[in-house]
Amino acid sequence: MGMIMSLIVEVVATSSLGDRSYLAHDSRVAVVVDPQRDVDRVVELAGRLGVKITHVVETHLHNDYVSGGLALAKLTGAVYAVAAADDVAFERLPARDGDEIVLSERMRLTVLATPGHTFHHVSYVLHGSDGPAGVFTGGSLLFGTTGRTDLLGKQHADVLAHHQHSSVRRLADLLPDGAEVWPTHGFGSFCSATQSDAPSSTIGREKAANSALRLEADDFVAQMLAGLDAYPAYYAHMGVRNAQGAELIDLTPARIADPAELRSRIESQEWVVDLRSRKAFAHQHLVGTLSFGLDGPMSTWLGWMAPWGAPITLLGESAEQVAQAQRELARIGIDRPAAAATGTPEQWADKEDRLGELAVATFVDLAAARAGRPPHGLPPADVVLDVRLVGEWRQGHLDGAVHVPLPELPQRVADVPGGVVWVHCQSGYRASIAASVLAAAGRQVVHLDDGFGTVRDAGLDVVEDPA
Repeated sequence: MGMIMSLIVEVVATSSLGDRSYLAHDSRVAVVVDPQRDVDRVVELAGRLGVKITHVVETHLHNDYVSGGLALAKLTGAVYAVAAADDVAFERLPARDGDEIVLSERMRLTVLATPGHTFHHVSYVLHGSDGPAGVFTGGSLLFGTTGRTDLLGKQHADVLAHHQHSSVRRLADLLPDGAEVWPTHGFGSFCSATQSDAPSSTIGREKAANSALRLEADDFVAQMLAGLDAYPAYYAHMGVRNAQGAELIDLTPARIADPAELRSRIESQEWVVDLRSRKAFAHQHLVGTLSFGLDGPMSTWLGWMAPWGAPITLLGESAEQVAQAQRELARIGIDRPAAAATGTPEQWADKEDRLGELAVATFVDLAAARAGRPPHGLPPADVVLDVRLVGEWRQGHLDGAVHVPLPELPQRVADVPGGVVWVHCQSGYRASIAASVLAAAGRQVVHLDDGFGTVRDAGLDVVEDPA
């Protein structure tokens, strides 16, 4: 929360997607910037603060989530502002460079065209009675970086990166050093070119730290484009959905499936997703289910890997766990689960023999197995599978490892050589997903639930890939 000249800006964080929305108010009226699909959080916040939402504004048509902007505007009777140049299927206040949106006697926004993350991206400068307090930068100027410029296709990435450089310079030139920067992306979002741990920033701080403000255009563009890795496949559907305008979301509980239905969904090779922690999954799970623990970026990886529109069934320890997953998935356009079940694997199974477990190991165990001495009943390490993204692999990987980026694994199980597969990622979360995909395909798997930073200490050889 930031208090600036009688204006207050509240952050509504969606850490699972690495995004922030904002509610700015003068203690009477409020404007909401880039709201996520589950607008009940914002409505509740406004109610708690005793402010009326009169305006909702979008910096751009989002690629990483379905916007709640249209639904929130309809719900509250607010004015909905979207860039004039964006082609949308609903009524909106068309925001153009230089426009002023008066929110109250003490609060107004001015629109700045800041193309780069998208062609029609705009930023909104928040003015109080004493001048500009800060700027809502969406996917333009982020903390220490900028929004990526390849989401509309590789063919536009270079042109958009040059636009991005100019846009960020324009913000820095037009705003005082003390002005706050309020980005939508950059807190783990794949929309960000790189990641920052900073909780807040100002124009002055960014001038000192941000590569876009320190490098000349060509150097910035080259550095940014070289650093971009894959991004979630579901992004392809978000812009289209946001241009159409999404209705209010239905978060009522999903229909409960009995063990017979779960079995038939698994036998049909549907996505039956276990939301419990990866440790719980390894200990015991229903054979054929997939591990996407709610304690990690579940929706990003599930949305990326599951075929678009495929039925998804959610298994959780509690109704609360399923409800949280439902909310996270709805944010990226997976509106309703096909079914759900709660409890334990024993309660989901209709025959005892359908319960499985996963062997779990560390990199020290792998080193021993590679030396021909697999510890405490672990099977041999016939294959070491690395499921990190290409950029991570290039920076250093285990000598002799096989590489299949996690999002490609469901289609490429046949590319994994025969034998026992020891699978790893950077921290263990993605390896659990991969291990469950392989196990569901009938492979014998060991889940390396360990940090990749420990491999050298374990005595394993790391090689770099010439790009």
